[in-house]
Amino acid sequence: MEGLSWRVWLSGASSGLGDALAREFVARGASVALFARREERLKVLRDELVAARPEARVLVQPGDVRDRARVREAVREAEERFGGIDVLLLNAGIGDSFFPRKFDSELVERILAVNFLGAVYGIEAALPGMLARGSGVIVGVSSIGAVRGFPTAAPYCASKAALATFLESLRVDLAGSGVRVITVSPGFIKTPLTDRNRFPMPFLQPAERAARRIVDGIVRGRREIHFPRRLTVPLKLLRCVPGALVDRVLARLLRGKSYRKERGG
Repeated sequence: MEGLSWRVWLSGASSGLGDALAREFVARGASVALFARREERLKVLRDELVAARPEARVLVQPGDVRDRARVREAVREAEERFGGIDVLLLNAGIGDSFFPRKFDSELVERILAVNFLGAVYGIEAALPGMLARGSGVIVGVSSIGAVRGFPTAAPYCASKAALATFLESLRVDLAGSGVRVITVSPGFIKTPLTDRNRFPMPFLQPAERAARRIVDGIVRGRREIHFPRRLTVPLKLLRCVPGALVDRVLARLLRGKSYRKERGG
């Protein structure tokens, strides 16, 4: 477990997968800057981490990833405190049900601002330092939902697809720079976000297990970290299936359920 001397900047650290990632990194010896909106929750997490590992360096940084200036300030503070950032882990994310009859562009904007632009702001802040040192890892938490648009999740899937495509291009652009780019594309993880879902979530996994797999993937230098493969591989293969066929299959499976739910039926 131990042996990592990484300096990590982690967004969305106050609960769910972010909380589990913070614990996994600190357990392995990393220094971690915890960035999220809920300062009190971050302080509780820091105290628990330090109680378990007194020598751990844990920095609490309250803020919203939608605030470009605050993200830049927090990254700069972490660089100064730790002497640099080795791993930028962009985990902050939100989601909500989306129904066409109640079309809400503000909801779309809010989800894109957190899930996509929030990650972009983090990269903008940390990349110059990584390029100057000639090393670093940028890790973006996308979703298997980036592969195909899922019903009632258009803004979420779009935001994760945008992030995955952005990271894919950035990976090519940074080739040879010493800065690596990793895309995380998990299936369903048990978090406060997924606890609100009222539909089947196959192969739902604990956040602790997901965090362990993500950190293992970073250690091994994976280009993409996706799991569980029983779910992610078949969904990836759907890219090779004609879209019209996928639409018909999904429509048959749902049998109008999302439409009826939208109308309150």
